Amino acid sequence: MPPPAPAADPNDMDDVRAAAGGDRQAFQRLYRLHVDRVYGAVYRLAGFDHARAEDLTQDAFVRAWQKLSGFRGESSFGTWLYRLAVNVALMDIRSRSADPVSMMDEDHIPDHGETPFCAAEREELERAISQLPPRARAVLVLHDVEGWRHEEIGAELGMAIGSSKAQLHRARGLLRKVLGESS
Repeated sequence: MPPPAPAADPNDMDDVRAAAGGDRQAFQRLYRLHVDRVYGAVYRLAGFDHARAEDLTQDAFVRAWQKLSGFRGESSFGTWLYRLAVNVALMDIRSRSADPVSMMDEDHIPDHGETPFCAAEREELERAISQLPPRARAVLVLHDVEGWRHEEIGAELGMAIGSSKAQLHRARGLLRKVLGESS
């Protein structure tokens, strides 16, 4: 399940309706309200690549603008937008990978020496996650960071629940290896 949306502005639905009718200022308000959450999700899925995350965030908002008239209000706008952004990022992962379920061979993971990892070093963790194969990174981020259940990940990525669990186990093992911890 996606993390909770930011506190809803009382005018959020008014802005959604106005933006669906072509009001660009209303859409700008929605953008400002939701851009940080969207960017954060796609940034992690893009392997902590700022340029790709910015492109994917822009793509997500362009698609949201294009599809806004189809927003039925069955969920909050923030939840709908978040899901759309995650789908944009996952489509990007699929398009960049010839075999969407391929895994990186453990022998090809760069050796970071004998320096033990300090968990407080966020940048090192981000670099390590970015080195994971795209599909494994997607499962790890969706499960461990975004809080999705394996059923949701499996449905979104078109894989069995067991495959999602196996990908997560493999991603965690590869992450430990990259970080120099014993598994």
